[in-house]
Amino acid sequence: MTMTELSRTFGKHSVDEQEREQRIRRVFEAVAARYDLMNNLMSMGIHRLWKRTLVRMAAPAPGQCIVDLAGGTGDVAALMAAPDRQVTVCDPSLAMMDVGRARGHGHVSWLEGTAERIPLRSASVDTVTIAFGIRNVTRVEDALVEALRVLKPGGRFLCLEFSTPHALVRPFYNLFSFAVIPRLGAWIARSPEAYTYLVESIRRFPDQRAFTALIEQAGFTDVRYRNLSFGIAAIHTGTRPATAAPAA
Repeated sequence: MTMTELSRTFGKHSVDEQEREQRIRRVFEAVAARYDLMNNLMSMGIHRLWKRTLVRMAAPAPGQCIVDLAGGTGDVAALMAAPDRQVTVCDPSLAMMDVGRARGHGHVSWLEGTAERIPLRSASVDTVTIAFGIRNVTRVEDALVEALRVLKPGGRFLCLEFSTPHALVRPFYNLFSFAVIPRLGAWIARSPEAYTYLVESIRRFPDQRAFTALIEQAGFTDVRYRNLSFGIAAIHTGTRPATAAPAA
C-alpha cells in the first residue's frame, strides 16, 4: 500500500479530512473518562504488557527529550518519565489529557497538538513514541514525516499499533472485535458508536509489511517490526538517518 492509497483509505472515504478529524475528536471526548478501563477490558490487561515492551524498546535515558504522540491520558509517558529527562504527551484531545493530569503523573508535560502538525522544532527530540494512535490520525503519511522532522539525526521512532494477527487466531480475534468490543463500549463507556469506529479503524489499518513500507517511504532507516501476541499488535521502529531530509 502506497502513501497515496493510504491517504484515500484514511482521509478521503465518504467524508473530508476536516470532518474525519472532528469525528475522531468527538470519539475520544466521549470515552476519555473510561478509556483506560475499556482498554483493560478489551485486551484483558494485555495492552499494559505491550506498552511496557514498547517502553523497554524505547530505552529512555537521562538527558533525553521524549515525545509520546497521541499520548492521551499519559500511561505510556508515565512509564518513561523521570526527573532527569523531558517526557511530553502531545495529543489533540484536551479531555484525554485532562484525565491524565488529574492522575498526577510526575515528570510528564502536556502539549496540545496533532501528529500531523507537531508544535516542536525540527531535530529537537531524541525519541518519538506513539501507542495505538497512528491509525486515528487524519493523514498517516504526514504524521510519519512529522515524526521524522522533529527527531534528531539518529533519533528513534517507535509505534505500537494493532496489526494483522496470525491466521490461526484471526477468526477468534475478529469475532471478539466485532461482536464483543462494541457491546463493552455500550456497557462500560456508554458509547457503542465510538468503539464501533475504533474497531473499524483497526480493520482498515495496513498489515505489518505494508506499514513497514510506509515508514521507509517517509525517510526512516533500519525499519523493522516485532509482533506481539501472535500479531494482534506490533511494534514498528525506525531511525532518522544522519543526513537525509524528511520526505516531501
